[in-house]
Amino acid sequence: MNMINNDDPNRVRRLVLELRAGDRMLVNGAALQFQTRASVVLSNRARFLFGKQILAPDDARTPARRLYFAMQAAYVCEDAERPQYLGFARALAQDYLEATSNAAVLRILHQAMDDLEADRCWEAMRRVRELFAHDDAMLAHAAPEPAQGAPG
Repeated sequence: MNMINNDDPNRVRRLVLELRAGDRMLVNGAALQFQTRASVVLSNRARFLFGKQILAPDDARTPARRLYFAMQAAYVCEDAERPQYLGFARALAQDYLEATSNAAVLRILHQAMDDLEADRCWEAMRRVRELFAHDDAMLAHAAPEPAQGAPG
C-alpha cells in the first residue's frame, strides 16, 4: 500500500492510495477488501484505515487492543453511532487508567484521550497502539506457571 498526498495548494486536495490484491480498507464504516491491485483516489474528507491499522474484533484481547478497537469503531462508524463508541472508549480508558501505575502508560493514555476528545481519533489510536507491547509483556509475565506434575 502506497500513499501519494498531493499537497499543491492550488489543487484540490486528494489522496491516492495504491493497494495490492488482498489489502483491506475501512472507509466511513464500509469494509473493503481488494481482489486485484487498485489505485484509489480519495478526493474529499473521509475517515479511513487500511492494512495493519485495522484491528479485527477477535484480536482485541488486551486492554490496549480493546481500547484501540473502540476508538477504531468510533473513527470509522456512522455519525449516529459515534457517541456510543466514544463512550465505550472512555470507559475502557478509565478502567485501564485505574488498573495501572506505570507513568509512561498513564501519560500515553491521557494523551490519547485528549486526542480523542479533540476529534483526533487517528492520533489517539496511534498512541494506544504504542501500548500493545506493554500489554503483551504484562500478560506474559502474569501467565500462571504450570503446577508441578501437571502436563505442560
